[in-house]
Amino acid sequence: MQGREKPLRVYGPKGLQSMTDHVLLAWQAANLRWMRRSWRHATAVASDLVEAVSRCASEAEMTWRSAREEDDFAVLAPKLGALLARVREVAEAKSACFECPAYEALVDEYDPGRRISEIDACFAELEAVLPDLIENALAKQSRQTAPIRPTGSFPPERQHALGRRLMQILGFDFNHGRLDVSHHPFTGGVPDDVRVTTRYAENDFSHSLMAVIHETGHAQYERGLPRRWRGQPVGRSLGMTIHESQSLLFEMQAGRSREFIRFLAPLAREAFDADGEAWDAENLIALHQWVERSCIRVDADEITYPLHVILRYRLERAMIADELQVADLPGAWLDGMRRLLGVSPDGDADGCLQDIHWPSGAFGYFPTYTLGALAAAQFFEAARHAVPDLGAAIGRGDFRPLLEWLGENVHGWGSRYEPGELIEHATGRPLGCEAFLAHLRRRYLSA
Repeated sequence: MQGREKPLRVYGPKGLQSMTDHVLLAWQAANLRWMRRSWRHATAVASDLVEAVSRCASEAEMTWRSAREEDDFAVLAPKLGALLARVREVAEAKSACFECPAYEALVDEYDPGRRISEIDACFAELEAVLPDLIENALAKQSRQTAPIRPTGSFPPERQHALGRRLMQILGFDFNHGRLDVSHHPFTGGVPDDVRVTTRYAENDFSHSLMAVIHETGHAQYERGLPRRWRGQPVGRSLGMTIHESQSLLFEMQAGRSREFIRFLAPLAREAFDADGEAWDAENLIALHQWVERSCIRVDADEITYPLHVILRYRLERAMIADELQVADLPGAWLDGMRRLLGVSPDGDADGCLQDIHWPSGAFGYFPTYTLGALAAAQFFEAARHAVPDLGAAIGRGDFRPLLEWLGENVHGWGSRYEPGELIEHATGRPLGCEAFLAHLRRRYLSA
């Protein structure tokens, strides 16, 4: 799959002639590059500051739990302020080490090599286009009958059985992983033992099912990493933008497609011994492609979701730059939600307290969600061009063609490339908004 690697000559103190036995293949050079990046991140910050950040994050995260329950940001504000001050110190230290803006140094921890200028360009284009796209999608919906949400009791054991069945259809190997329950869905483990979790609500099977598909995308990426490079930096996953692209490719691009939901509908009816109009494929398609302005990021549809991320991106950049004080965060959040999405949260729990990222110290993470969505659309578009009958295969529940393409163009390269390089290598162009916006127009605006 890799083809022949181009050697990279390494120059020593006495020049190339004395180093003729030190010619590295590109994957070996990548190993050195990732080891150096990890070392620079690790040594840029003094050990006492690392300890201080860890303590502040633990305290802030525990306080966030009670503050969210009480719907009172003032409870969290002092702890978040103390944590933010420490995170700023980390950002400044890494900024000096990497010779880049402080916030960009934080982003590099989650999306290696990503530049703020790239994020700004993508987010500016999305902010300019999405409001009209949302309005048009809502206008189209208003002329249609609203979908019916299936009701009843959906026992967790039946949801679990359906989830396992879908994971097998998506190519997951249960000899090398499992599906369990947790408070919040996640994927963990190692490539040969991948652990996927979800959560169940007895009155709604849909959220769990889509979470399983999403997490299986993460799992298949880990399972597909190159075996010959296991245990080496070059054999690891390539940051959160690429990881999120794989989960969103499975959930949004494939999992919510008309082809796949038509395949899924009879499986769901069978799993819950259900019948009726709510279980018709066309109704389930409308339900899983419904657009709605809302305050909660994790429940947002794929058109409005990027605006949630853009809001958080701008707020956290302002906080790191000391241009936004913690005490002013609820007001800034409210203003941003009104401007970007035209909605207002009822309180802090549905506002700036809804995410755990900032109380846990994860500043710089949020952009990867939307960058991942852009990359997912770009990967899926490239896969469709390479495999003309891909949609028909997905409609039959056959994910082998998609997994083969991903293995050859994404998973099998591990960390041989930087994230931006991998996207360009797989799709033929740099990361951008074109494929994502074209996907949204086809799905939500076409007749």
